[in-house]
Amino acid sequence: MKKIHSIITTLFCVILMVSCGTKTEQSEEKKNIPAAVDKPASANNKKTILFFGNSLTAGYGVEPEQAFPALIQKKIDSLHIPFTVVNGGVSGETSSGGNSRVDWALRQPVDVFVLELGGNDGLRGIAVEETRKNLQAIIDKVIAKNPQTKLILAGMQMPPSMGQDYITQFRGLYPELAAKNNMAFIPFLLENVGGETDLNQSDGIHPNEKGHIIVAENVWKILQPLL
Repeated sequence: MKKIHSIITTLFCVILMVSCGTKTEQSEEKKNIPAAVDKPASANNKKTILFFGNSLTAGYGVEPEQAFPALIQKKIDSLHIPFTVVNGGVSGETSSGGNSRVDWALRQPVDVFVLELGGNDGLRGIAVEETRKNLQAIIDKVIAKNPQTKLILAGMQMPPSMGQDYITQFRGLYPELAAKNNMAFIPFLLENVGGETDLNQSDGIHPNEKGHIIVAENVWKILQPLL
């Protein structure tokens, strides 16, 4: 009986030693596991540029990656600037339509707001004062949402068919709004593109792929210093 008891005691001690040894090894292994490395936060820290406009911004008639907002994103990426471009263009949009949807667009944080609207108003002959009121309302909403948002206004011009008085009033609308609201200003979004047959689609209004490259340069000159 004593012999059996001795055997059981010995087995118990062996099991206990093995168990302790295993726990010690596991503990040492844990010590040797490198601490988790924090992932770079740069992707989460990117700021947002919202291009808010009509078919010119949306890239009507060209592939999405050929539209000038996408080309701006490529420039930004090539320079490793921490900004993400959001294309908020809607084909056919008027200043009134933009004023109606801007609250929805501003649900996301916006650090740079590029306003490109009014062209469709002009082509429809909408009173300049009406366009002015709508554009100012959009600007006011952006500022109310975040006073620190940097604002850029893209100027537009009308073709001769709209009449000289209307053309003059319409063209003057943009620099006046930009000055009033302390906005960076692109004098004419379609500079060196408007009226150039080889840079526009068959409708003579919307830039083609080559035209968007020039439009992107027009925008970049004003945008880059703000980033």
